[in-house]
Amino acid sequence: MVSFPVKPLFVVVLTFSLLLAVILLSPSPQSVNTPASSASLLDLDIWSVKRIAEWRPCKWWLQGHLTPLPDESNGYIRIDCYGGLNQMRRDFCDGVGIARLLNATLILPKFEVAAYWNESSGFADVFDVDYFIQKMSGFIKVVKDLPTDIASKEPFRVDCSKRKGQFDYRESILPLLLEHRYISFTPAMSQRRDRYPQYAKATLCQACYSALRVTSSLEKKAIELLDAIPKPFLSLHLRFEPDMVAYSRCEYPNLSLSSVAAIEAAQVDKKPWTGELAQSWRKRGKCPLTPNETVLVLQSLRIPTSTNIYLAAGDGLMEMEGFTSVYTKVFTKSALLNHEDFTRMHGNTKAALDYYVSINSDAYVATYFGNMDKMVAAMRAFKGMHKTLFLSRKAFAELTSQGLQEEKLKKALWEVHKNDFEIGRGSALPGCFCESKL
Repeated sequence: MVSFPVKPLFVVVLTFSLLLAVILLSPSPQSVNTPASSASLLDLDIWSVKRIAEWRPCKWWLQGHLTPLPDESNGYIRIDCYGGLNQMRRDFCDGVGIARLLNATLILPKFEVAAYWNESSGFADVFDVDYFIQKMSGFIKVVKDLPTDIASKEPFRVDCSKRKGQFDYRESILPLLLEHRYISFTPAMSQRRDRYPQYAKATLCQACYSALRVTSSLEKKAIELLDAIPKPFLSLHLRFEPDMVAYSRCEYPNLSLSSVAAIEAAQVDKKPWTGELAQSWRKRGKCPLTPNETVLVLQSLRIPTSTNIYLAAGDGLMEMEGFTSVYTKVFTKSALLNHEDFTRMHGNTKAALDYYVSINSDAYVATYFGNMDKMVAAMRAFKGMHKTLFLSRKAFAELTSQGLQEEKLKKALWEVHKNDFEIGRGSALPGCFCESKL
């Protein structure tokens, strides 16, 4: 039997125990630097949250036009576009995909001339036509002018914008194209793109995200505006104009007299909902956030009040005093651009500037999920810029209806938007983009 001296063994055990205690009790470098500690969690803003999924352009359309164009076209299609610039951009993108679906030759689109939007500019006044034609080569044939035997004719008008439910364009529209050879066309907003063959979807994606760029003169003005904004900056698309509020049919107590008058002038026959209907409407997220409410949500996301913010918005925003008294570094195109240049601009060119700045901003936040927001979010995803977030009007309405206030409300809003940002909710739309797990 082998024996060990007691004293040396005790010394060895004691030394080992002390060493083990030092190792276990010493702070780990990883735990000190990780944002999981309670102290560092308080310093996190929304952009520091780790994403678990992102949207990226689908590989199948980035690879190009995999299906050759047929030798013969079925006729000519002109896409008629109405509304603001981003609504027209959306309709045009859809229309290009439909034209390819029908094997048509594309004529440059017609943009609505609308007094409401202070607008008289056409497609060629906003977008680089030659660049568009070049980038669409192989996807679809695009021409500036009609052949002489058709040029004198008015196109046969086809308006699908009001059609409800799903229908097949080849069944409904192709016979008209073959009969008349030249049609003008307004796409349906509800048509599902997932029913397109892949070559038509690829054409739509190429048109919308690779082939549309603003004219060189407009890009020069946009770069001038972008350079004038202090960096880094957040682009905020804030919607609280009189017509927007009137259209929403939402009630807002405690507005200024001037705001109330402006809303009533824009209401026409769209009176606000009242009682339980008004509460239900608000809880469904149908009511635009006020500037004051937007401040509260931004603070809940820990966006510093010293942040440079570019206001990507139209004219006539109401109740801005409550916003600019908290977030004081707010910049607008009307203040940054030469006054004479700004006053000469129309609705489309102003919207194009906001779009350009927003897709190049360090971060983008929207209080709505309209046409501009969908386009901007998708283009930012295309460019690999993922600091994009849509504020949840529904969550705000639900939480405030529960009586949450101040810090409890901010904490709850943080959790909602943290979860949205983690999964990339709303940061791009399926069709041209595919979800990628990180």
